[in-house]
Amino acid sequence: MSSTTHGTTPYYFVPGPSAYPVMASIGLFFVILGAGQWINGHQWGAWSLLLGMVVWLATLFVWFSAAIGESESGQYGHKIDLSYRWSMSWFIFSEVMFFGAFFTALWWTRTHSLPALGSLENALLWPDFKAVWPSIAAGATGSPADIVEPFQTVGPFWLPTINTALLLSSGVTLTIAHHALRADHRAQCIRFMWLTVLLGLVFLGVQGYEYFHLYTELNLKLSSGAYGSTFFMLTGFHGLHVFIGMLMLLFITLRLRKGHFTPERHFGFEGAAWYWHFVDVVWLGLYVLVYWL
Repeated sequence: MSSTTHGTTPYYFVPGPSAYPVMASIGLFFVILGAGQWINGHQWGAWSLLLGMVVWLATLFVWFSAAIGESESGQYGHKIDLSYRWSMSWFIFSEVMFFGAFFTALWWTRTHSLPALGSLENALLWPDFKAVWPSIAAGATGSPADIVEPFQTVGPFWLPTINTALLLSSGVTLTIAHHALRADHRAQCIRFMWLTVLLGLVFLGVQGYEYFHLYTELNLKLSSGAYGSTFFMLTGFHGLHVFIGMLMLLFITLRLRKGHFTPERHFGFEGAAWYWHFVDVVWLGLYVLVYWL
């Protein structure tokens, strides 16, 4: 670390050599290797996937525990705080680009690809093609060759609207918890954090029920043409991010119970809150563009 310090906190803490990045990379290697082999019919791939997940998660647990210990021992000063803030900001920016790609695919399909396929230039190739969105029967839009099974689309009522209320409410409870922490009301902060985690869990439960309903009653699947693929890619990846954000908030809540964070120093809390609010905003875009339009 730097020899220049302010009190007991280093000016800029530099950790020593670590095996954690290598171990995490090894775990991810076996995850990707196993997943690739498993989906291609090689049963040993499942064991490779399991081994990789165990190695990766164990490494992350030990790695994060070490980082928490460094923070709680006073090793992280203002410069490290800035580094974490910039890192989280760029990470969320990359997530914005990630979802932006899927939203762009949805927009491009609806406003460019579909009209082009239904134009006079393609009338000889697909004379029965109808350039309407969304397709609700085989041959109407995405399947002039009848290779997509008939399906029904999904509207905003009522499960998506319920989930919207759940996520917006969780944003409110998280903000209340943050203000409670800044006011040094730890017990109130913990209560509202548990409520936020619970709202996230309920959201995932409602989405799981919605998926079951879509598959079994509406026959809407990932293979249901452009509509099905864009719908499940957007809502599915968003659900994954809700799950990751819920885990982040859960671990922050457990740390709060152990006495971690102060009204002045709590970027771990703030970083998780930034991520959760980002997830809320993405859902609002999904709710309008996927379910309403």
